[in-house]
Amino acid sequence: MSNRPIAMVRESLVPEMRPPPSAVGFGAKVQRAFFSSWLNTSITLVCLVAIGFAANFILNWGILNAIWVGDGETCRANAHAGACWAFVWAKMRFMFFGFYPPEEHWRLILVMVITLAILVASAQPRFWKRWLAYAWLTAVPAVFILINGGILGLSYQPTRVWGGLPLTLLLAVVGLAFGFPLGILLALGRRSKMPLIRNLCVLYIETLRGVPLITILFMSSVLFPLLLPEGAVVDKLLRAQVALIIFAAAFIAEVVRGGLQALPKGQYEAADSLGLGYSLKMRKIILPQALKVVIPALVNIAIGFFKDTSLVIIIGLFDFLTTVKATLNDGDWLGIHIEAYLFAALIYFIFCFSFSRYSIWLEKEVAPERIR
Repeated sequence: MSNRPIAMVRESLVPEMRPPPSAVGFGAKVQRAFFSSWLNTSITLVCLVAIGFAANFILNWGILNAIWVGDGETCRANAHAGACWAFVWAKMRFMFFGFYPPEEHWRLILVMVITLAILVASAQPRFWKRWLAYAWLTAVPAVFILINGGILGLSYQPTRVWGGLPLTLLLAVVGLAFGFPLGILLALGRRSKMPLIRNLCVLYIETLRGVPLITILFMSSVLFPLLLPEGAVVDKLLRAQVALIIFAAAFIAEVVRGGLQALPKGQYEAADSLGLGYSLKMRKIILPQALKVVIPALVNIAIGFFKDTSLVIIIGLFDFLTTVKATLNDGDWLGIHIEAYLFAALIYFIFCFSFSRYSIWLEKEVAPERIR
């Protein structure tokens, strides 16, 4: 018998082998996702056929056979040919700007540019500096002066002529900008150890979350003026804006409270061990982490809130969707309506899809494990 020791551990590495071509690459991913079984393959083929028919219809109806130039008579004469995009082109200014005087539309365009610019700057974490707060304090009065006028040589435009996409952006942005800090205060108040503050915050949040927005708007338009002293008048747009702010704050408060409860107890104890006061502890340690946790929920509220601004029609305000529907009453374009709603859906989709993609990007940008 040989005295040579038996090696229990391999002394040399086995040459590395490439995985089989059917297990890696784009083709393998497609095969696993869509053709992994006979049922999966059948569903994939049915969906491809349906997509093909839908794409063919959209291509012919929406592009190849569409009417791009003409009037209502032209569209009605070729009603079965394709979409009447000439209607959208003819009514686009009214859809965007409502009853605002046409010669003053440049002011609304500038309002939208300023609003979108401040939103884009606020969406970048690298711009979260003190100067951004000053930018907001400058942009809000500038927007109001532009759209309202009455000073600096600008003609006065009452709120009854405000409408279209600028009004939708104004209601949504101002509602969220003021509702967000109020929601944070309500969330902190609901977790307060003082019974009076906690119960008042609970009452506010549960009451506002328990009624539909249309009820709040109706009360701000009809009931609130009855409670004012005789002769006192509050603009209906201001009443609607306040109603949107207090409504948004209630939902934001619950989302922020969820983020506060999601943090480990050790974070609170660590802040206390450093001797930090309540305000400093919340600003520097607790709230930054809690808000990162609830980014998807906050963006979801923003998307829903942007779409819910269409309910202001209940108090006579013409937001973007309402101005789109108003164009359908033109006798010269009777019978044409699908194209208007598709155009409105496209605009809402662009904004809402941008919000959702921004949410995904922001989650990765401010993730705690991100290496800077």
